[in-house]
Amino acid sequence: MKKILVANRGEIAIRVMRTAKKMGIKTVAVFSEVDRNAPHVKYADEAACIGPAPSNQSYLKGDKIIEVAKLLDVDGIHPGYGFLSENADFAKLCEKNNITFIGPRSKAIKMMGDKLAAKDAVKDYDIPMVPGVDHAVTDPKEAVEIAKQIGLPILIKAAAGGGGKGMRVVEQEKDIESQMNRAISEATSAFGDGSVFVEKYVTSPRHIEIQVMADSYGNILHFFERECSVQRRHQKVVEEAPSAILTPELRKRMGQAAIDVARSCDYLGAGTVEFLMDAEHNFYFLEMNTRLQVEHPVSEWISGVDLVELQIKVARGEALDIKQEDLKINGHALELRVYAEDPMNDFLPSVGNLEVYQLPEGENIRVDNGFEEGMDIPIYYDPMLSKLITYGKTRSEAIELMIKAIDNYHVKGVQTTLPFGRFVCEHEAFRSGNFDTHFVKNYYSPILLEERHKAEAKIAAQIALKTYFKEQKLLRVPN
Repeated sequence: MKKILVANRGEIAIRVMRTAKKMGIKTVAVFSEVDRNAPHVKYADEAACIGPAPSNQSYLKGDKIIEVAKLLDVDGIHPGYGFLSENADFAKLCEKNNITFIGPRSKAIKMMGDKLAAKDAVKDYDIPMVPGVDHAVTDPKEAVEIAKQIGLPILIKAAAGGGGKGMRVVEQEKDIESQMNRAISEATSAFGDGSVFVEKYVTSPRHIEIQVMADSYGNILHFFERECSVQRRHQKVVEEAPSAILTPELRKRMGQAAIDVARSCDYLGAGTVEFLMDAEHNFYFLEMNTRLQVEHPVSEWISGVDLVELQIKVARGEALDIKQEDLKINGHALELRVYAEDPMNDFLPSVGNLEVYQLPEGENIRVDNGFEEGMDIPIYYDPMLSKLITYGKTRSEAIELMIKAIDNYHVKGVQTTLPFGRFVCEHEAFRSGNFDTHFVKNYYSPILLEERHKAEAKIAAQIALKTYFKEQKLLRVPN
């Protein structure tokens, strides 16, 4: 494989290209008109414009990307995450045009992309499932009967869903019909598929996922777990590896379950098997993401592997040269997704110009970044600016370094999730490890963040005043 096209933008495009260059592979960037001067375009060896700013006219145009790949004699296409990364038709299009899709086969993407099909695929492997039904439900009366059998609260969930869309928690029987109609409507709008299923809602859930990698020779490895329970709108903001609550025995069981899920769909490449864990530490299969995850750096740091490098090696037909017993957890890593969002205003996107944009530096600090000072934040795409990752020998060391890194990450012109990340790292619930996916609902409010800002500003003013008087006193000392 001599040349790879990265069918993505921003920090993930640069991150993939960095490894490709390290391996001596040429890189091709694709860009929309609004991204013409973006860092990922400058970083690549070659670049091609694929259309106007909206993603459905550029980054989602699989046929246009294939056209560029053929024109520039590309051997492989890496989709990153988002956009076309879990699009089975695009993977098949690559296969048809003899271009290596650096990801799973189209069949596995399709199977795991449908949550009902995924549940059906893994049922022979004795993998724990959340109580519920394994078929699409369209009749509210049937949903009421299911709720009576498994008990309230229930979760109505889009079969083709993701990112928290088409998902409704129902606590009372009288609300089932209205919430079901809303879930169906949202699923149809977001995914073009209104199929929903019903399962027991796990109260106080933790979101724990296992990183897997599979080659074409039947070898499947897991690279331990990631704790992803700090979320807003069902989307992750803070992730860490390993989890603070897994025992070696539980880690082994979850790792094997993840390997079995990958085996059930004849998986190839990097993937993530997601589990819900209840308050008693019972775990349940949630879904499989058939791509590289946003939070993959924390797994790379604790396992000492470059997951993108393994993806490329596996895609070009090489066997994994690591054994499961060779992999050991070393230290602790933490990741904050730095979004251009306003944590004081329900995490709504914050559009503007990056008047100041200075990244933290130092040992055990990694920033996977896609922006530069002076750039505008486009309204057309996900508002993530970068991923801030810290590493320590212990969890507390990684947390303390994250606080320091946040303090040295300077952004002016837009609001970001940096203050929220600091709030999380300083909160006793997070520091103790005793938290779940309701962290934001249970502990966070804009008022608390504002009070903290005021307290910090007051301390800073007092220090400045004290320093001023001290300097004045020194100036008055006669010779």
